[in-house]
Formats: sequence, C-alpha cells, structure tokens
Amino acid sequence: MPRAFELAAARPWLMLPDALDSLMAIADRQGDPEALEARLGRPLDNARAVTLRDGVAVIPVAGPIMRYANLFTRISGATSTQELATDLQAALDDPKVRAIVLNVDSPGGEATGINELADMIHAARGRKPIKAYVGGTGASAAYWIASAADEVVVDDTALLGSIGVVVEVAIRKEADGIKRYTITSSNAPNKRPDLDTEQGRAEIAKSIDALAEVFVAKVARNLAVKPEDVPAMGDFGGLKVGADAVAAGLAHRLGSLESLIAELASPAANPRKSSMTIVRTTAELQAAIAAGTDPKTVQIAAAEPLDLDAIKAEAGASAAKAERERITGIHALAAKGFEKEIAAAIEEGRSVEATALSLFKAAQDRGIGLAGIKADATGTTGAQPPKSTGPDTADAWSRTMKKIGG
Repeated sequence: MPRAFELAAARPWLMLPDALDSLMAIADRQGDPEALEARLGRPLDNARAVTLRDGVAVIPVAGPIMRYANLFTRISGATSTQELATDLQAALDDPKVRAIVLNVDSPGGEATGINELADMIHAARGRKPIKAYVGGTGASAAYWIASAADEVVVDDTALLGSIGVVVEVAIRKEADGIKRYTITSSNAPNKRPDLDTEQGRAEIAKSIDALAEVFVAKVARNLAVKPEDVPAMGDFGGLKVGADAVAAGLAHRLGSLESLIAELASPAANPRKSSMTIVRTTAELQAAIAAGTDPKTVQIAAAEPLDLDAIKAEAGASAAKAERERITGIHALAAKGFEKEIAAAIEEGRSVEATALSLFKAAQDRGIGLAGIKADATGTTGAQPPKSTGPDTADAWSRTMKKIGG
C-alpha cells in the first residue's frame, strides 16, 4: 500500500465524502510523498494570504483542512490549522485590524487540530468582531471552525452542515506473493481490530462516536443551543443550503462577502474607531496605559476655560476680608496721643506688626514705655482692644517685641 495513502487512511476526517475520495486519490496516485514532490518538480506557492481591507482582516479557510502545512496542503490547495491559528493571532494583535472575517469555502478536513483552532476563535470573541462568511461550502470541520465565530453569514447558495466524523479504511489484497502479518501484544487486542469482523468495526466506531460527541458539543456551545438539538439542525450529517441553513440555526443571516466587509469597516460597526479615553492628569494617563488602553485612543482633555469673573470676585472677597482684619488689628493697638500714627497706618496700608513697630519707636521718642502704650490702649475702664480673627493681628505687640529683640 502506498505510504502517502497509508498516512491519509490512518486519520479520522471531518470532510465531505466526495472531497475525501479526491484526497485519497491524490495520496494513492504516486505512492510516496517523495515521489509526489518529484512529480511536481518545484514547490507550489502557498495560495494562502490574509488581506487587510479598511481595517478588516480577511482570512481564507479554503480547500481541505490539515493540522500542519505539508505536502497535502501544497498539492491540494489546502489550509492548515497551524497557519490559521498564526493568521488569527496576528490579526488579533495588529492594532490596524478592527475586525476579522473568516472566508470559508471548504469541504472539511482532518479532525486533529480543529477543536483547538475553534476554541481559539471562540475565546477571542469580544476582543474584536470575528465573523465567518461561507460563500461556497462550510462542511464538517470547516463548519466547526465557522460556528466558533461571533456570527455566521452565508450566501444564498452556500452549503452548511455535514456535522459528523468519518474514517475510511481500504483493505487491499497483497500482490506479488507478499503476505503481511500484524502481531499485537496480548494486552491490546483492540490496537489492530480486525475490520473484517463486526467486533473490529465496532471498536473503530466507538472512537468515531466519541469524537463526534466533542464535535456536537462544541457546535452547541458556539451556537448557544442544546447538544441534543445539533444533529437535527444539521440534518443528521446532511447539508443545508443558504436560507434553509439560516432557518435551521446553522447560520445567522444571508449576505455577501463584500457587504460584510463594508459593514465591519464602517465607523458604526467599530466603536473603537471613535471611542476615545479622555485623561486630565498624568496619573490618569499612566493608569489608562497600565490598564491596556491603546495609546492611539487616548486623548488629553482640553483645558477648561477660566472664569475670570469668578476669580476676580473670589480675589476681591479675600482682599476685603484681609483689609477688615488689618484695620481691626490696627485699632486694637490704638492709644491716646497716637491717633495720627493709627490713621496714617490705615491710610498707607501698613500691616498690624509694622504699625505696632512704628508706635513703639514713636513712644520711645516721647519717653513712653511699652507698658504705657498698652495701658493707654486699654483705657481707664480696663476694656481690652477688639480681637481680630486674622493671623496677622494675634498678639501683635508680642510678635513685634520678638522682632526688635525686646
């Protein structure tokens, strides 16, 4: 049996029967992978390419789907889940990409790797809009991938479904008198079940059913439906066309690729384009960056206009209060014979302490001591000078004496 065919036949597939037959035919055509490559003569360019259109990354999911990029992907124009995962992560990380479209046209493919990719797509919901568009076929593994997107949009003629798993085993008669024997350990009879028997085929079916249960459960999660409803939605492994797929719940709506891209590229579909984070202080800016905010969406708040009238009014009120406190404090220093000095201090805007100092010096010139001035200020009735609430008038005489060293 050709080695390439053996490699293909040994794997479970989530794929349409006709497409699987074609794949097996390719694997069987020349015998070995090396022979196939020699027949090609040169490596084929990988047709996969992610395009960015108005901020929308379009990722093709075309042809048979394999786990890794290999000879099969090159020959059949297939897609690998390895490449799809890389493309998806790049689109998610690129700040120029605002939305992602998975452009699906595939009959399905190898079961291995599909679940991981679909989980990756499902987990990325909410980071950026992720839509799946099916313009041709979205069957089996391809539908599993598409269902993980935020929304599935399909063309009127698109084919969706084929929810199930298949393993195709070909048994060939030995040629040229060569007979092959397979011997397994006694503890593992099911390692090589005899497919000529019902029991052997039943063992293979157990694995296939287990894989199908995972397939159905994940599609149910992606579509937010009950697992028991999924087989009927997909016509028990069959295919639904366009509007019927929407009616069955396999897709969300009809549409075209171009209209979907235009919709996602519009500002209304991408609030990130117009949504800005306003910061007013350096602390707010640092907090926004630390929280993961895109620096391109950070906007420094415009300075608030000054209310000059309010500022003037506040300043005027403060000045009036200070003036009242100053005059009250000076009056507290008043004494007989110093009326002119008191009036001059008020008129010239001297502080309470400056007035006390000038009164002290004037008293010295007249041979009057500090005690005499204070006695004259209190008067014969013993009444104390009026007290001021301002800090400049509290015990003006004491502060003045400290300044002049008295």
